[in-house]
Amino acid sequence: MRASRGIVGIALGLAAGLAFGVGGVFVKPLLEAGWSPGAAVLARISIAAVLLVVPGLIALRFDLRPLWRARWTVLLFGVVAVAGVQFAFYASLERIPVSMTLLIEYLAPIALVLFAWVSTRRMPQLIVLGGSALALAGLWLVIGPGGGDLDPLGLAFAAIAMIGVCVYYAIGEKASERVPPVALIAAGFVVGAISLGLAGLAGLMPMEAALVDVAFLGGTAPWWIPLLTVGAFSTAFAYAAGIAAIRLLGSRLSSFLGLSEVIFAGIVGWVLLGEALGPLQILGGALILGGIVLVKLERRPRDAASDEAVPEPMPVSTGA
Repeated sequence: MRASRGIVGIALGLAAGLAFGVGGVFVKPLLEAGWSPGAAVLARISIAAVLLVVPGLIALRFDLRPLWRARWTVLLFGVVAVAGVQFAFYASLERIPVSMTLLIEYLAPIALVLFAWVSTRRMPQLIVLGGSALALAGLWLVIGPGGGDLDPLGLAFAAIAMIGVCVYYAIGEKASERVPPVALIAAGFVVGAISLGLAGLAGLMPMEAALVDVAFLGGTAPWWIPLLTVGAFSTAFAYAAGIAAIRLLGSRLSSFLGLSEVIFAGIVGWVLLGEALGPLQILGGALILGGIVLVKLERRPRDAASDEAVPEPMPVSTGA
């Protein structure tokens, strides 16, 4: 049963990575047509919220009390792990190269390992440290950070985005035990959409939309088709599959599986957009996969109770 849960969890984690990775292909035509990043993010999160509200209510059996009891967790998830990540990511892009922003944001798995090390004062297993180093090297090769002026404020925003990703994995592991995952994500999307909308009204994020036909997968399509696709597949499904994987595998392994998003984004860009991968990027993808495998091979400590010898039962006399 544990093996089957692991297989399902890995499959869900990779599916979430694929869904997140292809999101750029769906959003890029909108940005090229004149959409601002803030408007595209707000629209995709709002669509995902609408799609998941009814399934979330069904999972709660239309009883909102579990959400109210976990209201601070839901608020933290929506503001930090949904809206905060998006806002900080795009605020960072305005100040430092996109490659550096991505590299810092995807340091979340390494940050989770270091946080566990500091909080428990227990050194991670060497295989986990080796997998972290291997994944970090692969991430560096795939993204290929470029030079440029590194604005301290831009670096700070990228670090905030990375912390938001860590919160996503941490809450996904703990809160899903008390609130159905679909309900948690739906409520988080509602909170996140409201937060981004307020940021737009305050002028913190430009909100510009161009309701025109856009280039899409080699043809032309109305603006709402790529928007609905990214909202349904790369947002609603991606978050749902990701939270389900976290629940099955834990935050550490799931966060490393999340690095597959970088690999899938490169492959999809190669196949659909003709953006060929170089030898270093292919090597980086292999190193990331190797790091994930090493983290998966971590041996979990056995329960102390299971190590105790079970006494043999005493023979029972059947005599008079």
